[in-house]
Amino acid sequence: MSGTPNVTTQQTIYPAFRFRDARGLIDFLGRAFGFEPRAVYGEGDTVNHAELAFQGSMVMCGSEPRPEETDRLQVQTGPSSVYIVLATDEAVDAHAARARAAGAEIVREPESPDYGGRGYTARDPEGNVWSFGSYRPEQP
Repeated sequence: MSGTPNVTTQQTIYPAFRFRDARGLIDFLGRAFGFEPRAVYGEGDTVNHAELAFQGSMVMCGSEPRPEETDRLQVQTGPSSVYIVLATDEAVDAHAARARAAGAEIVREPESPDYGGRGYTARDPEGNVWSFGSYRPEQP
């Protein structure tokens, strides 16, 4: 599968995940959080490499390493965490509602912390933690 969702940033850091059920998680991330597959490579249940676009940025993912690769790659599958910026405080609440409706476990309800912005945190079916918020660390 490949497509061309809009990716417009000069992104230099790409979070990369390994999933036990990569194809299932790619579907879940689309339904719950709005990620769009830009490219998915692999056969059958195995995803060798995938790029998932979200509001101009991307994350990468793939299936957990085969047993013979685990020692060489030193890669463990899940759980991981990532923070993703949304445009507005209002978008945070709508995004949390979408995630909840798709079956994401909301582990921190939308709130407005004292350092600014608004955010919430959800857990995917493999235990990865996804935080979404309007707070931008580079802005005072």
